Amino acid sequence: MAVKGGSELVKYMTEQFVAYMETPAEARKQNKTSAKAAREPWLTRWFGWGGMSLVLWWRGRARRQR
Repeated sequence: MAVKGGSELVKYMTEQFVAYMETPAEARKQNKTSAKAAREPWLTRWFGWGGMSLVLWWRGRARRQR
Protein backbone atom coordinates (compact mmCIF):
# COMPACT_ATOMS: atom_id res chain seq x y z
CA MET A 1 0.00 0.00 0.00
CA ALA A 2 2.96 2.31 0.35
CA VAL A 3 3.17 2.81 -3.40
CA LYS A 4 2.79 6.35 -4.81
CA GLY A 5 3.75 8.15 -1.62
CA GLY A 6 0.90 6.75 0.47
CA SER A 7 -1.87 8.14 -1.72
CA GLU A 8 -3.67 4.78 -1.71
CA LEU A 9 -3.61 4.71 2.07
CA VAL A 10 -5.01 8.24 2.27
CA LYS A 11 -7.73 7.31 -0.23
CA TYR A 12 -8.68 4.20 1.78
CA MET A 13 -8.75 6.09 5.07
CA THR A 14 -10.88 8.83 3.52
CA GLU A 15 -13.38 6.29 2.18
CA GLN A 16 -13.62 4.60 5.58
CA PHE A 17 -14.11 7.93 7.35
CA VAL A 18 -16.82 9.06 4.93
CA ALA A 19 -18.63 5.73 5.27
CA TYR A 20 -18.47 6.07 9.06
CA MET A 21 -19.79 9.61 9.02
CA GLU A 22 -22.64 8.74 6.64
CA THR A 23 -24.04 5.99 8.86
CA PRO A 24 -26.55 7.21 11.44
CA ALA A 25 -25.48 7.30 15.07
CA GLU A 26 -28.11 4.72 16.05
CA ALA A 27 -26.81 2.25 13.46
CA ARG A 28 -23.24 2.72 14.70
CA LYS A 29 -24.37 2.18 18.28
CA GLN A 30 -26.30 -0.97 17.31
CA ASN A 31 -23.29 -2.34 15.38
CA LYS A 32 -21.05 -1.74 18.39
CA THR A 33 -23.48 -3.48 20.75
CA SER A 34 -23.87 -6.51 18.50
CA ALA A 35 -20.09 -6.78 18.04
CA LYS A 36 -19.61 -6.76 21.82
CA ALA A 37 -22.25 -9.47 22.26
CA ALA A 38 -20.60 -11.70 19.67
CA ARG A 39 -17.16 -11.43 21.26
CA GLU A 40 -15.75 -14.26 23.36
CA PRO A 41 -15.47 -13.82 27.13
CA TRP A 42 -12.28 -12.10 28.28
CA LEU A 43 -10.98 -15.21 30.01
CA THR A 44 -11.07 -17.23 26.80
CA ARG A 45 -9.57 -14.41 24.74
CA TRP A 46 -6.64 -13.91 27.10
CA PHE A 47 -5.88 -17.42 28.29
CA GLY A 48 -7.62 -19.76 25.83
CA TRP A 49 -9.50 -22.84 26.93
CA GLY A 50 -6.82 -23.66 29.50
CA GLY A 51 -7.83 -20.72 31.66
CA MET A 52 -11.50 -21.48 31.24
CA SER A 53 -11.00 -25.12 32.24
CA LEU A 54 -9.00 -24.02 35.29
CA VAL A 55 -11.86 -21.78 36.44
CA LEU A 56 -14.44 -24.53 35.90
CA TRP A 57 -12.28 -26.97 37.85
CA TRP A 58 -11.84 -24.47 40.70
CA ARG A 59 -15.59 -23.79 40.93
CA GLY A 60 -16.36 -27.52 40.98
CA ARG A 61 -13.72 -28.02 43.68
CA ALA A 62 -15.27 -25.31 45.83
CA ARG A 63 -18.74 -26.84 45.50
CA ARG A 64 -17.54 -30.32 46.45
CA GLN A 65 -15.94 -29.04 49.67
CA ARG A 66 -19.26 -27.72 51.00
